[in-house]
Amino acid sequence: MKRILLPLTLVLAVAAQAQVTTNPKAKVDPKNNKVSNPVVEKPKPKLMTRDELRACLDLQEANTKEAEAIKVEQAAYKANAEKLKTEKPALEAGEVELGKQVDSIKAEKESILKDHEALTAEAPKLSKADLKARNEAYTARAEAFGTKVDALKAADVEQGAKRKAFSENIDALDAQFKGIEERMEKHYDATDKWKAQCTNKSYDENDEKAIRKEKAAAAGK
Repeated sequence: MKRILLPLTLVLAVAAQAQVTTNPKAKVDPKNNKVSNPVVEKPKPKLMTRDELRACLDLQEANTKEAEAIKVEQAAYKANAEKLKTEKPALEAGEVELGKQVDSIKAEKESILKDHEALTAEAPKLSKADLKARNEAYTARAEAFGTKVDALKAADVEQGAKRKAFSENIDALDAQFKGIEERMEKHYDATDKWKAQCTNKSYDENDEKAIRKEKAAAAGK
């Protein structure tokens, strides 16, 4: 009985092994009649849905428009910077001229004060005619000085307005630069988002045609 069971066990084991290794779809080499590696079909790539494709196209269009808008803003910034650059020498020259006028007025004031001190000290020794002439000369000089002071005040107001306007334009230019920087950072983020969501993704060309047709119809309204 044992002699019969052993061969049956071997037969069953060989049959089971043959069942596991046999591949009915495997290619057979006609020369050596050996089984080659089976051909495995690659899975088809998953296509984006139409809504996903539409979102990618919308984001791409928005990024393109924003890139162009940033270029326009950068050009405007450059023009403003050049304008201020050309205005700066005139403003600096005005500051120098105003400083000279202030120094001149200070010197004139000191001179007038000295004349007044001298006239006061010499008055008792002067004749009435000389004293009158000296007083008239002093009065004329003081009045002329007053006119010069008024002119200086007006020049100071005018220069102050120019100075303020230039300073405000500098601040505006700085704000414009910061705005462009922030806008560019957001644009970079949007571009990275598009790359992550949309690059190397398969889609149906018919979906693209349909979406572009929708966009064209919407733009024509």
